[in-house]
Amino acid sequence: MSQLLKNKNFWQNKKVLVCGGSGFIGSFVCELLLRQGANVTITTLSNNLTNIIHIKNKIRVIKADLRDITQTKKVTKKQEIVLNLASKVAGIQYNIGHPVEMFEDNIEIAKNVLKSSLENSVERFLVVSSACVYPRFAKIPTKEDQGFLDDPEPTNLGYGWAKRVTELLGRFYFEEYGFKVAIARPYNTYGPRDNFDPNLSHVIPGIIKRAFDNENPLIVWGSGKQTRSFIYVEDLAHGLLETVEKYPVADPVNIGSEEEINILNLTKIIVRLSGKKIKIKFDRTKPDGQPRRACDVSRAKRKIGFVSKISLEEGLVKTIEWYKHR
Repeated sequence: MSQLLKNKNFWQNKKVLVCGGSGFIGSFVCELLLRQGANVTITTLSNNLTNIIHIKNKIRVIKADLRDITQTKKVTKKQEIVLNLASKVAGIQYNIGHPVEMFEDNIEIAKNVLKSSLENSVERFLVVSSACVYPRFAKIPTKEDQGFLDDPEPTNLGYGWAKRVTELLGRFYFEEYGFKVAIARPYNTYGPRDNFDPNLSHVIPGIIKRAFDNENPLIVWGSGKQTRSFIYVEDLAHGLLETVEKYPVADPVNIGSEEEINILNLTKIIVRLSGKKIKIKFDRTKPDGQPRRACDVSRAKRKIGFVSKISLEEGLVKTIEWYKHR
């Protein structure tokens, strides 16, 4: 039996709740679940269904605030698998200024969804963590065992600690109750439907928006020497589902790409692909964030057979084309 068929059989007719399913990543996860034959329900806090408007009639949509345990218990009833993609996320500037909000909101959501899923006899659960758990000077490429060393990167401190605590909760539920919990640590994710709000966006959508707003010079935070490992959103969606299916043992798995690029070269590529004639200027008074972020994917290859397929440049082309025609 082919691996594709095995994957398809696993999800076929499964009742799957995607918390935060109307979000950027959640929308791609929902698409993939539908292709694999799942019965999909999503929760949304904002009730903004723009990202899933094309599949809205194929899924069940529930408006819910997962910080409220009563609402969370209700939405997790009669579900077989719960994928918790609901979280408070933002760019570097917002993270620096709001560590309490980033920590408290994410912990409350994780605690409520895990507790409710166990009480409602959910079969499997996905903790979506983040590469933000890693310390500033983690070894490169970074293996999963670096995830609880020192503090997380200071510019993501509240969010990073929230994700660490969420992982611990998942591990405790696995160890104490035998709850099948998978833990995925996505690296920097990008693609169509990302958040292009300059107050909340991450680096790739932020640069794309500035380029198409004809900002000249285009000003980017930091020195440009800091590096990142980016993963295209469709690749990430596959990685998340494969982690749930093949490795629900509360052991974190990096989901990312082996490509590492510095922000200067990333900006040059985006400007070139935009077709704009723009000068690039780096604001060194602003923080770089983590000096290097690069993903060790050996556990993902070994445990779930996952390798990202879409190169950074190919993914940037797809993202820019979507942005131009959105």
